[in-house]
Amino acid sequence: MRSVITSFSGLFEVAHEGMPAVDRVKIPLIQRDYAYGRSGEVIRLIRTGFLDALHAAATGGDRLPLDFVYGEVTDGTFEPLDGQQRLTTLFLLHWYVASRTDHLGAQAWTQFSYATRPSAALFCKRLVQHRLPDDVGTPSKWIRNQPWCLYLWRHDPTVQAMLVTLDAINERFFDDDLDSVWARLNDPDKPGIYFHLLLIDDMGSAEDLYIKMNSRGKALTNFENFKALLEKAIDDSNVAQDFAERVDGVWADVMWRIRDSDNLFDAQYLNYFRYIVDLCEWRQGQFGPTGASLISRAQRAFAYGEPADYDNLLFLFDALDVWRDVETNGHFADLFTTTAAANDDLQPKTVLFGNTAVEINLFRACCYSEFFGAQRSLLLYAVLLHRIDTTTDFPRRLRVLRNLIEASTNEIRAERMPELIADVERIIVDGDLATVSEFNTNQRDDEIAKREFLAKHPDLESALFRLEDHPHLRGCVMAFDLDPDNFERRAEAFWAVFDDSDAADDLRPALLATGDYHRRFGSYKLRLGSMRQTAQWRELFAGDAPSRAKLTVTRSTFGAVLDGVAKSPAPVSDLLRQISNEWLSRQEAEQMFGWRYYLAKYPEMRAGASGVYAAPDGDPAFSLCMLEGTGMNGYYRDPFLYAVVIAAHAHDHVTGTIENRPDGPWFTGYVQAQRWMRLRGTGVQFRCVPEGFAVTAPTDDADVPVFEQLVAAHGLIQADDGYLLQVPQVTVAGELVDTVDRVQQGSALLRDLINPRLW
Repeated sequence: MRSVITSFSGLFEVAHEGMPAVDRVKIPLIQRDYAYGRSGEVIRLIRTGFLDALHAAATGGDRLPLDFVYGEVTDGTFEPLDGQQRLTTLFLLHWYVASRTDHLGAQAWTQFSYATRPSAALFCKRLVQHRLPDDVGTPSKWIRNQPWCLYLWRHDPTVQAMLVTLDAINERFFDDDLDSVWARLNDPDKPGIYFHLLLIDDMGSAEDLYIKMNSRGKALTNFENFKALLEKAIDDSNVAQDFAERVDGVWADVMWRIRDSDNLFDAQYLNYFRYIVDLCEWRQGQFGPTGASLISRAQRAFAYGEPADYDNLLFLFDALDVWRDVETNGHFADLFTTTAAANDDLQPKTVLFGNTAVEINLFRACCYSEFFGAQRSLLLYAVLLHRIDTTTDFPRRLRVLRNLIEASTNEIRAERMPELIADVERIIVDGDLATVSEFNTNQRDDEIAKREFLAKHPDLESALFRLEDHPHLRGCVMAFDLDPDNFERRAEAFWAVFDDSDAADDLRPALLATGDYHRRFGSYKLRLGSMRQTAQWRELFAGDAPSRAKLTVTRSTFGAVLDGVAKSPAPVSDLLRQISNEWLSRQEAEQMFGWRYYLAKYPEMRAGASGVYAAPDGDPAFSLCMLEGTGMNGYYRDPFLYAVVIAAHAHDHVTGTIENRPDGPWFTGYVQAQRWMRLRGTGVQFRCVPEGFAVTAPTDDADVPVFEQLVAAHGLIQADDGYLLQVPQVTVAGELVDTVDRVQQGSALLRDLINPRLW
């Protein structure tokens, strides 16, 4: 196998030393149609990423290596076995730039063709004979309007894909300095885009190669292609023979145990190799370049003479050898589960969150998934490290890693995988948390605190682990004080509260009665938890990756409620109702009606599905939006107006008089918007304001006399918006509170405003 680094145009120019001359490139019959221009979201993303990378390199950015292009040269014709998609895209890019810069003449690189379809070959021939005009709008439209354009090309998938790619190239390069682009593409010393050309000259033609790699005479699977080329790439390595024996021997036996219902495992084998290549790149701090094929990436990782090839080959052997003679279902069942312990017994397994259908056999899941996912990739890597290095204290370290992963949804991104992989090694192999830097640092600090806590109080390990496994916490226990005197009973009370379905509607009133436990997020939103969207509890306890300091108030309020639950023999729901009812009675006796009172008192003010509220300044008061989701881009309620409507004692009659969606009032718009509830018939508008309720006069002059009687009866005063139903208020500890229940006061006015006997 001979190789040389070259560019697309450089491929045709001269015979490199020890290499046969290339006069033309022909995509052989064994290849598929050109795919980068196909429709579909996945292909669109691949095309976009590849063209973006080409554009950056061609317009002055860093040079772009496109890895390896494999094939053979016969009588001056290069037939690529791997690299068809990249070469075709480069051909189209060169035609586009050349035709707009007067470089389209008799250039060697124009000898590019397809043997897969005669119509595709003819398209390539005709294309290089015609120059794209400078003022072209869309290349595909221009081509279709040319007299040399053939109708049959409409039914050729390769030609249609080429047209899509040409349009995409035009979008990126139309306004660029194309003379500079041409010079950079054709720089003889440092072309902006280059690849590693590998000529397979000792295995016969491409067709023969396929036959040699598949003695059964059937179409080769992707894995068989991959395996044959990888074997050739590592031919000069001292483990080449060992690899050839194992890949069809003991490693195949491993894959046979996870074969599919058709007794096939090639796809699974290839997916696991893909994962190992991913790991090798991450371990070396690298990524596969955009558009690179798996075999090209594997060549870079394992081929003899490449950087880090020996380390990567050793890891490849280890990553497959560790599953020899292992029943993987049983092995992973000993490590993971999807359900938390049903009692206080020590849970030796790590809970994988999601649902009971989550595949806990991560090895099998990896083999059956082309896109395995970053979080599971990290967990499976941890298991591999443990099996390769026989690490100590593995269940505890695996649990810590699970906790860090769950807390690091913002940190776990593709570009950070090399650093995250290094962190996994520190945690699993070294048991080192202090130098972990890429996972969420607040969670890391709490893991260190929990480790120190358990070192002093090992008897609380079961309580801590069981609490970590609760689906509302997912490893984060920052909403709990690490206090040995009350930790265990609060943990038990937490489970009791969320296990009691009867307590679902009683928890938030009890919390509101105990303290201001809300968590603020963004510039104007706050969380109070939700019984309809239980994931919102986790957002309350652990969302936005908080530090312990940021959860001080939430922790104090929850701790007080849990202490009450732990001490009382009464059913949880009864105890929670008692907490809220006693507090509400005290507030009413003292005539202190703040926002917490209203939300605790009126269930309809807690009716939002998400438990998320929005306030103009982010602080809860008398101007609130009660959201169904977490954003403002949908319908939401004003909880005070909704409570007033419900309290009007004739809900159906009241909502029938509101110009709104059914079961209104509903609103849309920004949090600062004025939320007017408009009444049918009279056109009177009604909204909640910090001072009480603003009301506008009727739109029909005939209704004004009745309205003026109501103004006098309810003591409305003139205001900027029209009239104001003013609620008496005082300031307590810097917070404005009502001294009269505004919901009752507002509902009395509303009943009169929609009373048909008065109008």
